[in-house]
Amino acid sequence: MKVALGQFAVSKVWQENADICVDLIRRAAEGGADLLVLPEGILARDIADPDIVLKTAQPLDGPFMTQLLAASSKSGLTIMMCIHVPTAGQRVFNNLVTIRRGEIVSQYRKLHLYDAFAAKESTNVQPGSVIPELIEVAGLKLGLMTCYDLRFPELARRHAVDGADVLILPAAWVKGPGKEAHWDVLVTARALENTCYIVAVGECGERNIGASMVVDPLGVAVVRAGEAPALIFADIAPKRISHARSVLPVLANRRFARPELA
Repeated sequence: MKVALGQFAVSKVWQENADICVDLIRRAAEGGADLLVLPEGILARDIADPDIVLKTAQPLDGPFMTQLLAASSKSGLTIMMCIHVPTAGQRVFNNLVTIRRGEIVSQYRKLHLYDAFAAKESTNVQPGSVIPELIEVAGLKLGLMTCYDLRFPELARRHAVDGADVLILPAAWVKGPGKEAHWDVLVTARALENTCYIVAVGECGERNIGASMVVDPLGVAVVRAGEAPALIFADIAPKRISHARSVLPVLANRRFARPELA
């Protein structure tokens, strides 16, 4: 499987972000990718306005997703990204949406909300309550996670026990002392402890680190972006997964039960 990682700085205007996404979809398809992963919160971002997620949230049949669905209909490329979607209440859901050939294949509502480092995502966002099912792309099984989920090993392990070969992580990892080191350590740990590839795609810009990366099942960083907008590609090799699980059979050797949502 060939994966593309589309890292960019999200603007305040949803149409500008839609245009960037449509261009990344085109370029990823032209580059022969089977999968394109985009960051978290790509509808709109304003470092000075934490309530922008409420003001700009759109339903899945709104104009933002309509444009991306139209762009996806032109190839067999699978695309994953996170947008904020209105709920029936006063908050929104942070949805990881998978689209392919002009249709929505799945959606995952973020379980772990970023109430840490003086931030409080739960003020405006309602947490999900369902562990997402695995998605198949190019013969491989993919487990879905979003940003802060990375700090909770149970979800990644659940996906691996259920048969995931690859973990997908759109993110908007906030800058701060030691935060890029946290990103490196945690992305590598989730890959290595589950002998899965992990595709971690971060938003860049004023607030977030970028640093999108693919780490293989033995903890080797295959490709990595810097802090600027970029489209990078990596190959996911099934033989590497098989090799890792033969020399490091942590999934077979585990003593704990399959993680369940509390």
